[in-house]
Amino acid sequence: VVPSQPDLEVVGAFNAGAVQVGDEFVLLVRIAERPLEREADFVQAPYWDLEQGSIRIRQFRRSDPDLELGDERVFRHRGCFYLTSVSHLRVARSLDGRRFSIDEQPSLAPADRLECYGIEDPRITEIDGEFLITYKAVSRHGVTTALARTSDFARYEWHGTIFCPENLDVVIFPEKIDGQYAAWTRPVGVHQGAPAIWLAKSDDLLHWGGHRPVMAPRPERWDSARIGAGCVPFRFGDHWVEIYHGADASHRYCAGVALIDADDPARIVARSAQPILEPEMDYELEGFFGGVVFPCGHVLGRDGHLLVYYGAADETVCAVEMDAAAICHRAGLR
Repeated sequence: VVPSQPDLEVVGAFNAGAVQVGDEFVLLVRIAERPLEREADFVQAPYWDLEQGSIRIRQFRRSDPDLELGDERVFRHRGCFYLTSVSHLRVARSLDGRRFSIDEQPSLAPADRLECYGIEDPRITEIDGEFLITYKAVSRHGVTTALARTSDFARYEWHGTIFCPENLDVVIFPEKIDGQYAAWTRPVGVHQGAPAIWLAKSDDLLHWGGHRPVMAPRPERWDSARIGAGCVPFRFGDHWVEIYHGADASHRYCAGVALIDADDPARIVARSAQPILEPEMDYELEGFFGGVVFPCGHVLGRDGHLLVYYGAADETVCAVEMDAAAICHRAGLR
């Protein structure tokens, strides 16, 4: 993957939304970039300069007593949060779902000040021939969820923030339920409550209400610390099927499956006791942030054959083949 600017390097192409358009598989891939030249005495924070339409760099001396270093992805300075890379979204296309060609420039780039630290982790929902794209928008104001839409992955209509900080991992159901759009969201509580999945409803996709919790982490299990929606839910038999991610206290990310009532997206019918996908391969265990499998997209064939696309170690896009009936069985529905 080539960088968007000559002074940057690509450090990750991962967490891709996926959809099939005719005979073509389309991924919308998160591309993370950082400065190509780095000085050992400084930590750098790239950001999108909206006036210039390009990425610029802030630098902080490592000896600065106000600098608080975290993992290699983030740091703080005088109470402000910064990222060491900045992301945009880029289209990749394939005829077989495995060999992809990827655009050389961003398809979706930050569009306002609430996105200046980057846009990340898209999910794609098709409704009536139109593709709705939800994604994380990051800035000094926090992490929000924004919405864009397209009919051809060439031209995009941007709608901006639809969920305030801190809310992420939003997936929109691919049809109205009881006359309304439905979404699974992931608000992050500060004082109480672990990161859990909530439900929201809308009449117009822009204004959301009816918020309620639907699924929470489970103590002493693989998804004990946090959970969030992964792929867009899909209909299979009499239920919605959701492939979601969960993490434990050691930040090991796995994927599980939940079955949802077809008429009530707040009612969980069954849920996998064990992961259906977990970090095992070298490229999942080691990388920009190791020990992570993070599903964001899928393509479902007519025979129930699934291609699930997931990010590995915050660095690469991977695919795994699954059978929808088999994962429903794993969730406890026979």
